[in-house]
Amino acid sequence: MGAYILRRLLLIIPTLLGIMIINFVLVQFVPGGPIEQIIAQIEGQGDVFGGFAGASETPEAGAMGGGNDTYAGARGLPPEFIADLERQFGFDKPPLERFLNMMWNYMRLDFGESYFRSIGVIDLVLEKMPVSISLGLWSTLIAYLVSIPLGIRKAVKDGTSFDTWTSGVIIVAYAIPGFLFAILLLVLFAGGSYWQIFPIRGLTSDNWAEMNIFMKVVDYFWHIALPIFASTISAFATLTLLTKNSFLDEIKKQYVMTARAKGLSEKGVLYGHVFRNAMLIVIAGLPGVFIGVFFGGSIIIETIFSLDGLGRLGFEAAVARDYPVIFGTLFITSMIGLVVGLLSDLMYVVVDPRIDFEKREG
Repeated sequence: MGAYILRRLLLIIPTLLGIMIINFVLVQFVPGGPIEQIIAQIEGQGDVFGGFAGASETPEAGAMGGGNDTYAGARGLPPEFIADLERQFGFDKPPLERFLNMMWNYMRLDFGESYFRSIGVIDLVLEKMPVSISLGLWSTLIAYLVSIPLGIRKAVKDGTSFDTWTSGVIIVAYAIPGFLFAILLLVLFAGGSYWQIFPIRGLTSDNWAEMNIFMKVVDYFWHIALPIFASTISAFATLTLLTKNSFLDEIKKQYVMTARAKGLSEKGVLYGHVFRNAMLIVIAGLPGVFIGVFFGGSIIIETIFSLDGLGRLGFEAAVARDYPVIFGTLFITSMIGLVVGLLSDLMYVVVDPRIDFEKREG
């Protein structure tokens, strides 16, 4: 097992390098870099996109393409000023040199500083991390606590009225887009048109520091209830059906019939034999589900509920062309995703020690 883990860890390096190269190259063709952003603000356009609306000569306006002599809206600015901006942002160097310097800094865990926030990327990520962890952790936990018992019950009651109407509810829940469900929750329970039960924004109240421990816990869950519910709904449906189908597949196998023939009770067969095998795929996917909620659904949920987390940070950085934040968070999240992929494989071994990845590869 140690050799397998070592190979997977070594594979992370070229995979991560490939991710960074592809995204770095793609960014070269995206119009509107930080220099364009500054020029747009100086020209009173507000942001760079206003400059592109009527610009016809912008072939060199690529985001990371330093050394360009023409920028959209820059014709009234001195060339010396543009050259000074390029030096400040490091765009006076060739793209290959900038990429190698960036990766060398990342290897030393130096992710630089945001162009527009005057704060280090690591500090910025750590500042936003609690919101995204809260969403990912609680959404995953609730999804598993509800989906596994419900999925088992549906498998045992397969074909009954209970299975039918719960399947209908699950399909409807899965079909509703997360952002639409989040808006519906705001309208119903956050003062939109009906009840003002939950707060509309933030993770805590303004006077949170003045509360005792019990009130802090209550206030925290009061704020996070709607975002968690909105981000859990799709994962809840998927996990329930996955659990049901996994149990149904195991129940039909020969060893279950043998256990019943030996006189074991239905509960003993279900939880003593079927459970471990059926839950293999469900439990092993726990890290992946957490990462999916942590990164995938956080952008929309954080934006709708005005939560200042990593998803919203990435979106704002992309709009502002804040490249240290974009590439720094990309590197960190890609690294986390690759490590979680390894953890997902190791979860199979924890759930079922009979699995040996080294023998499978051999």
